[in-house]
Amino acid sequence: MPPRKSPSKPNPPLPSKNEQLEPYRMHQEDTVLTTDQGIPISETDNSLKAGLRGPTLLEDFHFREKMMRFDHERIPERAVHARGAGAHGYFQVYESLERYTQARFLTDPSLKTPVFVRFSTVGGSRGSADTVRDVRGFATKFYTPEGNYDLVGNNMPVFFIQDGIKFPDFVHSVKPEPHNEIPQASSAHDSLWDFVSLVPETAHMVMWLMSDRAIPRSFRHMEGFGVHTYRLVNAKGKATLVKFHWKPVLGTHSLVWDEAQKVSGKDPDFHRRDLWDTIESGNFPEYELGLQLIPEGDELKYGFDLLDATKLLPEELVPVQKVGKLVLDRNPDNFFAETEQVAFCVSNVVPGIDFTNDPLLQARIFSYLDTQLTRLGGPNFAELPINKPVCPVHNHQQDGFGRQAINTSRANYHPNSLGGGCPVLANPKSAFVHRQERVEGHKIRARSGSFADHFSQATLFYNSLSKPEREHLVAALEFEVSKVEREEIRERVVNKVLVNIDRDLAVRVANAVGVAPPKLGKQPESKPVSKLTASPALSQLNTPHDSILTRKVAVLVADGFAGRELAQVRKTLEGMGAILEVVGPTLGPVASADGGEEKPLRTYQTASSVLYDAVYVPGGERSVATLKKVPLAVDFVREAYVHCKALALSGAATSMLDAAGFSTPMAKGLDDSLGVIRSAKNETRGFGQMFAKAIAAHRHWAREAPGPA
Repeated sequence: MPPRKSPSKPNPPLPSKNEQLEPYRMHQEDTVLTTDQGIPISETDNSLKAGLRGPTLLEDFHFREKMMRFDHERIPERAVHARGAGAHGYFQVYESLERYTQARFLTDPSLKTPVFVRFSTVGGSRGSADTVRDVRGFATKFYTPEGNYDLVGNNMPVFFIQDGIKFPDFVHSVKPEPHNEIPQASSAHDSLWDFVSLVPETAHMVMWLMSDRAIPRSFRHMEGFGVHTYRLVNAKGKATLVKFHWKPVLGTHSLVWDEAQKVSGKDPDFHRRDLWDTIESGNFPEYELGLQLIPEGDELKYGFDLLDATKLLPEELVPVQKVGKLVLDRNPDNFFAETEQVAFCVSNVVPGIDFTNDPLLQARIFSYLDTQLTRLGGPNFAELPINKPVCPVHNHQQDGFGRQAINTSRANYHPNSLGGGCPVLANPKSAFVHRQERVEGHKIRARSGSFADHFSQATLFYNSLSKPEREHLVAALEFEVSKVEREEIRERVVNKVLVNIDRDLAVRVANAVGVAPPKLGKQPESKPVSKLTASPALSQLNTPHDSILTRKVAVLVADGFAGRELAQVRKTLEGMGAILEVVGPTLGPVASADGGEEKPLRTYQTASSVLYDAVYVPGGERSVATLKKVPLAVDFVREAYVHCKALALSGAATSMLDAAGFSTPMAKGLDDSLGVIRSAKNETRGFGQMFAKAIAAHRHWAREAPGPA
């Protein structure tokens, strides 16, 4: 059902007997929305702005109360992004960007700027699993010579809402439902889809959430986005609008849904462990910083408003310029002191970077700082080692919980003479100066008409995906919406949201979740304003597939395996940067057919194909005969095949496919069809190279079972 209208009677009914006995139990049916002070509120979807596209006003007491109350809901874990993993590293710009900005870390190519990066899931608690379907946070703290700069983004370029005043509503809807605290770290429940079906601006982000982007292979294979449009300002005061991107050097790759669910059970710390192990091994994760640069004045040029956080700027319209590299090369020494206590604040900017009037960004500027007061016990969180700037800090702030600095001056005010006037004001040429912008308009709670198109970019994203990616998105919607108990919510999702994105998509989901499909000829509620119908850059199929660096390969063995063949394949794959892990019946030595031995790292009881990128079974009659009798070993091959991963089988091991239930004819010699590398003989020349090529492809979707027509 849609939201209730305001009751016609101005006076609330008298409290019932139960309410008199329990005065603190709040029943909200047939009531009017108020502030905590009881002031009636008629609008809670738009913050108070200076004009339709102007900045949010500080006097908006309803917005500040609503956001303040939300910021302080959780003690001590984060209200959102509670589950995270972090790493230290550095950033270095390729060439000076002084044409666009005066920020030193972007203008001095000789400077290696220290950074701390925290990756996270959004919805789950600290104890939830890594591989749930969710947005991932990608937050970077730059310790620059001019102060800390925090680029706080996600692995998706858009967000669910346009105005920050709706953020508490959205997060409440996606969190576990309040009556039973179920489900954890999942969006497949009534309250989220109730919200989505009633708030059409969520449509674009929902498509990203249902896509493979919501289940990344690892943090190392995940893009990052600043989401909002910011400003770069050069030394002459000239501004350029900018969107920030992080591009992983290894490409952008994902898990498949069945695999992600199984990984949650096998290793709930899968992403956290992967990041830690990769850095410890010296295979440092790398990302390139990309910028989309837009002249001021062009914010409405592309058929949508650049201040709208539910929209992305297609790379085909404005290419991403890669300007520098981020390298993560050191793990934290203490998880709590660093990863848990790091405090990112969107308001932390340096000279040369400034904000825009994006109403979601304006809310975040307030919200992050406000949140840290509760999480970290007071206003001195910037003095914690992980948050402390590398440059000198001098001001008149004093006292409060957790104060670390010991000030010796008698003067704690400005201006002063007792302290020699210190600290003195900085030269405006080197200080942060807010970009001068003409702002005028009526104080108003409303949404600009330039924010009105909610569906065309959702359609653009859907059209931009490869066929396998679209099938995965449809399957995700069918899974999620089928979990919704109330039929009227399922109907609204189909007939108010999905039909406006793609009618065939809506019909397929409707049939799967038991509601009537939309009628033929139904027109979308909003007409697209951009002529671009697809953006190939949005498909992960178009990401780099040319490296097997850090890819993990499971090697299945039992006594009698082909040792020389394994040695040759290992030499080839490890020479290209892959990691081979031998899996055996026990952790004891396993003898090869030629007198050698291998000591397994894992057993069939503790490992699974879902923890690896590829599976290799060396030949050897005796070894393969044993493996066929081990159901978990057969499952290794079966699951790897079902999940479309690279498989390598040689000699007698080619019969493992038959044991797994996949009887496929094999051509003479090497066979590389569908990413399954098979050789009738051991030690066939070129076997390792073909296997490496298959691993680099990430997945072989031609093996995937087709969805319903």
